[in-house]
Amino acid sequence: MEKIAFIGLGNMGGPMAANLAGAGYGVTAFDLSAAALAQAVNNGCARSDSAQQAVQGADVVISMLPGGDAVKGLYLGARGLLQALDPRALVIDCSTIAAGDARQLIAAAGARGIQAIDAPVSGGTAAAAAGTLSFICGGDAGAVDAARPFLRAMGANIFHAGPAGSGQVAKICNNMLLAIQMIGTAEALQLGVDNGLDPKALSDIMAASSGGNWSLEKYNPYPGVMENVPAANGYAGGFAVALMLKDLGLAMDTAAGSASSTPLGALAKNLYQLHGGCQENQRLDFSSIQNLFRRPAGN
Repeated sequence: MEKIAFIGLGNMGGPMAANLAGAGYGVTAFDLSAAALAQAVNNGCARSDSAQQAVQGADVVISMLPGGDAVKGLYLGARGLLQALDPRALVIDCSTIAAGDARQLIAAAGARGIQAIDAPVSGGTAAAAAGTLSFICGGDAGAVDAARPFLRAMGANIFHAGPAGSGQVAKICNNMLLAIQMIGTAEALQLGVDNGLDPKALSDIMAASSGGNWSLEKYNPYPGVMENVPAANGYAGGFAVALMLKDLGLAMDTAAGSASSTPLGALAKNLYQLHGGCQENQRLDFSSIQNLFRRPAGN
């Protein structure tokens, strides 16, 4: 059975590593957080004290990091992991980063004869825990095929979007649409509530009508409408506003590079920037955008 090094054990990476260990793979994990590393050990992973140590003898390296600078810092340069890897190794970066950063990593890996793909994910923390993530891959078809057995242990859907960086472009297109969709859902629900409608009844009506969408039906942002979503728990957990802002920033940068018109995407970024202006909101789930439209008590 292949040896896997897993770097980055946050809200997404932790459950992903646990699912790989549960599938019978030998997973050696590393994270800067001692608590996250301890949880990974509880979930069946072996502990490593550094990323360099984790990849020793690894057949596959999977990373889930917060941004492009972290990814480049991990892999590139004279002390980067690419210099420590066997050329037969496979690199799967699941971070959401700029497409240009993904292309730089994959090109640097290729220069050493190492197969690498970008494979950002969709589905959120619940899907990470359940092993039902969607992986959106960019890179050579052969490298994507080599990654499929490992991705299947963590997800339900594997898409090959195209060459290096394509997974990142597809991911930010999806998340830009998700942000627009969530804002529209929150706005419509608040309009109904402000005019005396029950948010659950209104949600049922719209879900069965032409306004039906994923945010309304699977991730409802109005408290009390749906169980087991962040809105039912004070918007704790889930996909943080700060991360949505990061992805919307990547979308706007990509749009600028291709001279694409994204007026709704730009508006969504501005509204999330407004909502995230309070530092406390940055940590809340992105469905907390509902609070931007809710009236203060007594009004």
